Amino acid sequence: MPEEVKNEEPKKEKGKGPFEKLKEKVEDADEQLAILSTFVRLGILVWSGGILTLAYIKLPPALGIPEQKLDPTFIASVFTGVLATFGVQTAKGKNGGSSGGGGGVSKADLEKLINAAAQTAPAQTIRIEQAPVQIKQSGPDASDEKYKM
Repeated sequence: MPEEVKNEEPKKEKGKGPFEKLKEKVEDADEQLAILSTFVRLGILVWSGGILTLAYIKLPPALGIPEQKLDPTFIASVFTGVLATFGVQTAKGKNGGSSGGGGGVSKADLEKLINAAAQTAPAQTIRIEQAPVQIKQSGPDASDEKYKM
């Protein structure tokens, strides 16, 4: 009896998805998560940038998309928050330059404001430079004469 020859077709690999490709390229799980989180942040950045763009431009009527009336404040905060995760700061200081203080007020300006406030009204300025500070109320001292009966 002649031997039967089996025609076996080579098994075709299914199209690999992006996650399988990522697992093949990068072995470390932490690096895989870092790459995945970067792509998620990029997706959110593109989405929020697109929504912000659509909030400020008028689309041609030929597209048939009605004009959207929305408050872009939340989307702008998402956009700047995602930009901050990439290390991009969107705040500008005086004259369009980057501010060094981060708060927008320099030390010299703060001292001028404190001196001006001291001239206009009697007030006490308390400046706390170290934490933690505890403020407690205590009772009268036993040796204090004005509290004795």
